[in-house]
Amino acid sequence: MSRSRLLPNTLLRWFYGVEKPAAGGPRTTGSATTSPPVATADVACAAQALATRMPDLLLHASQMATTLASGLHPQRRAGWGDTFWQYRPAQPGEPANRIDWRQSARTTRAHVRETEAEAAQTILLWCDLSGSMQWRSAKALPGKLDRAILLLLGMAALLLRNGERVQLLSPAGIVPLPPAPSALERLALGLCGLATSSPAQPAALPTPALMPRHARLLLASDLLCPDAALDDCLRQLAAHPVRTHVLHISDPAENTLPYSGRTEFSGLEDEPTLELPHVQSLRADYTNLVTARARWLEQTIGRTGHTLTRHQTDMAPLPTLLALHAQMSQRV
Repeated sequence: MSRSRLLPNTLLRWFYGVEKPAAGGPRTTGSATTSPPVATADVACAAQALATRMPDLLLHASQMATTLASGLHPQRRAGWGDTFWQYRPAQPGEPANRIDWRQSARTTRAHVRETEAEAAQTILLWCDLSGSMQWRSAKALPGKLDRAILLLLGMAALLLRNGERVQLLSPAGIVPLPPAPSALERLALGLCGLATSSPAQPAALPTPALMPRHARLLLASDLLCPDAALDDCLRQLAAHPVRTHVLHISDPAENTLPYSGRTEFSGLEDEPTLELPHVQSLRADYTNLVTARARWLEQTIGRTGHTLTRHQTDMAPLPTLLALHAQMSQRV
């Protein structure tokens, strides 16, 4: 018998009509069967391991942000705004870097390009710390949590460069960040603190009522949660209103079911084990299930006015960061 640690797991349970319960609720199959809670020592161990890896993740995120920022087209603008307002004649003593030389070349005098003043936006980061995010199907692959943190910190670095306010969100609300030399390091330390202080069954989704109105949310998760809970959360966010950019993280094994023979699947969130003979015979139906849910996610997220960016952990992170940056740069 081959063994795997995670039900690609939750999806297989959906395949059999048994949906993954919400965090903290009873874990049941057809009969009432409850599994024991995750040991506190295991949670502490995982948090310590994340703290050990965090400096490397922080460095990689900073390097990605620098690489991406250097490749973006420069914006010819006089101020911090993006929206063009007007050209006006340059005044005596006008700094040379405020003059729009292209417009000035078309006339007989120098002109300044003025833009609308824009206040800094508040962007909240939510990282799914639930058990399924700790998984990877092969040692050569990063865990879903590591990749989520890497992309969140990379995007935060870009946002901070642009003068935006970036804050960390927890189930209790906005997290007071510990002191550190830079804002990005404070966010990284805050994520470590959340992983350490999270309960045995962390919430996969945020609570919309705890967020400031008209903020923007960057939500990184594997979205292995009940469809009804996800749909309800997205609708509440849209009504609040909080525009949400969903970053869907997945492992390749969750999308392809590469196992064969008799396989026992055991979950990381107290799910009962699931033993299947000839698991390869389910692959075609499983692929259809994954495709159908991916379509449902795209339709549900788009219908509520949010955006979706997908990332699979065997892919390079930089293209995903570029796609996410393009999504978040769109004006509503």
